[in-house]
Amino acid sequence: MLTLTASVTSLTATVTPLTALSPLPGLVQLLPLLYLAAVTPVLVEIDLRERRLPNGIVLPGIPVGLVAAGAQGLTTGRLPLAPLLGALVVAGCLLGLVLAGGMGLGDAKLAFVLGLASWSWPVAVLWPLFAFLAGGVVSAVILLRRGRGGSIAFGPYLLGGFWAAAALTVAAALPG
Repeated sequence: MLTLTASVTSLTATVTPLTALSPLPGLVQLLPLLYLAAVTPVLVEIDLRERRLPNGIVLPGIPVGLVAAGAQGLTTGRLPLAPLLGALVVAGCLLGLVLAGGMGLGDAKLAFVLGLASWSWPVAVLWPLFAFLAGGVVSAVILLRRGRGGSIAFGPYLLGGFWAAAALTVAAALPG
């Protein structure tokens, strides 16, 4: 019983800062984050090895994010602009890069999922910034070392940027 109490206390301490950032009740707000936490290691491994982000892993995040955004809208009575615009704007920009031949379509789909998981404006704005900064630095190093024609798996940078923005946003919301 003591272990169960300690586990519940630990879970509550972990979830409370996140729920304070949004008016969503408990688990609904965390659904996209839990989904991404589950698939991030697999997506990073596959993208680094095969340079692809499988639809079977990425696309289920869309309904998860839409449910969370819908719940946020129902709870607050306001359109959840951060996740919806975050998803559309960043994925739309990446789709432009896909059409220009500089990015894979899996990256644009993942960006849509990450945008939907962005529960606040700081997360929605910071994660693509972090992803492009980190990916840009690595790309510049590869370009200097190997010359033109090199490529990187961008999915890990998208995911890393998202988690860095999420962690920074949560840390900023913690008291003291």
